[in-house]
Amino acid sequence: MAQHIGIVACSSEGAALCYRTICSEGASLFGPAVHPEVTMHTPPFGDYAARLNREDWQGVGELMLASAHILAKAGADFLICPDNTIHTALPSIADRSPLPWLHIAQVVADEATDRGYRRLGLTGTKWLVESDVYPHPLEKRGVAFVRPRPEEREEMNRIIMDELVRAVFKPEATQFFQTVIERMKKEGCDVVVLGCTEIPLIINDSNSALPTLDSARLLARAALHKAAGPTAAE
Repeated sequence: MAQHIGIVACSSEGAALCYRTICSEGASLFGPAVHPEVTMHTPPFGDYAARLNREDWQGVGELMLASAHILAKAGADFLICPDNTIHTALPSIADRSPLPWLHIAQVVADEATDRGYRRLGLTGTKWLVESDVYPHPLEKRGVAFVRPRPEEREEMNRIIMDELVRAVFKPEATQFFQTVIERMKKEGCDVVVLGCTEIPLIINDSNSALPTLDSARLLARAALHKAAGPTAAE
């Protein structure tokens, strides 16, 4: 029997993309119209946003932990969080979590290594790209990385927090991300991680100067394989 996936959600758009991927791609492992049991919990996004704006990482972690306990009571076997930024707070609550977590950056770093990439461009909120969420797993795997420039971080953050999480998709936002990715390519990057789970809604392999690592879908696929157990590799 497949394991029950618990989704600790933050913003609706990124969580929805991850959830839809689990449901739609489950058939490849479990059969037509079949996927593991999934339960998702999310507090109001404003609760997270308020804590992010004052960089209250302990507060962010407590919100994640509260969701973890709710999902454990609902019968989940393990947890995923389709939000890169709030993984900054995961170490502060991991030892109190009632269930194990799949770490989104570790999943992405594994994919980068498996596909032979050597230098990765980071995109995402200003909090994410300034954090150690990606550097630690990338460095362990020998993958170099490039952060956005300070002015790029601010505009990325504005687009994500003011537009993408609210399902506002403007051509100017797409063009901005494309420009940043083009610069990263010129600096030697051979891949870019879409390190906010809403970025794949405007950027993908077809309109990016670099191959993309879609963190939302990669996490969903890793969760499917974990839920399926050893037979998924057969």
